[in-house]
Amino acid sequence: MRFLIVSPVIHKSASNGFAGYTPYIREMNLWLNHVDEVVVAAPSVNEKPDPLESFYDHPRLRFVKLPAIDTTSFPKLLISIVAVPVIFFRLFREMIHADHIHLRCPSNMGLLGSIVQLFFPWKPKTVKYANNWDWQSEQPLTYRIQQWILRNSLLTHNAKVLVYGDWNERSRNIVPFFTASYSQKMALPVEIREITKEVPVKMLFVGTLTPNKRPLLAIQVLEQIRRNGIDAQLTLLGDGFQRDEIQDFIENKKLSAFVHLKGKVSPDGVIEYFKESHFLVFLSQSEGWPKVVAESMWWGCLPVTTNVSCVKQMIGDGTRGVLVEPEQEVVVKSIEELIQKPVKYKTLCEAAMKWSRLYHLERFEEEIVKLLNPAS
Repeated sequence: MRFLIVSPVIHKSASNGFAGYTPYIREMNLWLNHVDEVVVAAPSVNEKPDPLESFYDHPRLRFVKLPAIDTTSFPKLLISIVAVPVIFFRLFREMIHADHIHLRCPSNMGLLGSIVQLFFPWKPKTVKYANNWDWQSEQPLTYRIQQWILRNSLLTHNAKVLVYGDWNERSRNIVPFFTASYSQKMALPVEIREITKEVPVKMLFVGTLTPNKRPLLAIQVLEQIRRNGIDAQLTLLGDGFQRDEIQDFIENKKLSAFVHLKGKVSPDGVIEYFKESHFLVFLSQSEGWPKVVAESMWWGCLPVTTNVSCVKQMIGDGTRGVLVEPEQEVVVKSIEELIQKPVKYKTLCEAAMKWSRLYHLERFEEEIVKLLNPAS
């Protein structure tokens, strides 16, 4: 099988191959275990991979460089418009020779790929829609177009569109799906952290330092909890353009002893923070299947999260996590209520850990095999 991946991920080339964002690469390597030849069509840059990036693992992999699509400024938009015919041509050429087409949506590259695949109705396809599929949510127009194309079985033939959560879809293209981070071998016994007056309440933020993830709100929550007389700390893992603003806020509020910016941390390194934290404060505006929520649950760190995408389904409508509105007082109240009820807190953590460990890499790979070989 010649397996074509059309991806928006900006890859980094090095002497030993092509690297990309680690969670994405780890997932794709599971797909690649079951194909003979791989073609990756995606943007790339000549830079050294950082701690959050890793390499594809396949002996027969060919990379087709696509121009990146960037609409953040008018000059870049003009360049992108000129690049579109080049991308169409290269995708069409590669789809002709592919045995299986795999699209990563939603994205500008995914939109172009979803249009080109219309010319190959007989070829088997899988589409990973790695964002919020909920039709009732607010989404960019380009996302809506991709949803419409992929949902329409008259346009998109012989395709399985993997979406996070179950939205009672009637289209035969749509398959409720999940993702995974850990092997079943990593389902190790974990002792739930006790909440006592002798030990600070440890809160954790994992994600990019950008407004979409609301890291400043997480810090404001910590500040209010401390002001209410509770000894608490917050650790932030990740980086982004808001880092300087966040650093200034921490210093101005004299929170340096209680708020710790750790920058980018490898996925394996993040595990240690999960294992010592009481709460994950995850107040994101948009998601697909937020791995950080499932990962925190795996290690008994209770997620306090906004109701985006399928998160409500993940945390069992509040039976294994906490759903909150992205408002400081609401988040503070929810956390403080559980601090005052350590038995309930422990029960929620145990339920979260039990559920998350159902979705391991071995199960994920079994489902991939079924998608690649539907007749088997």
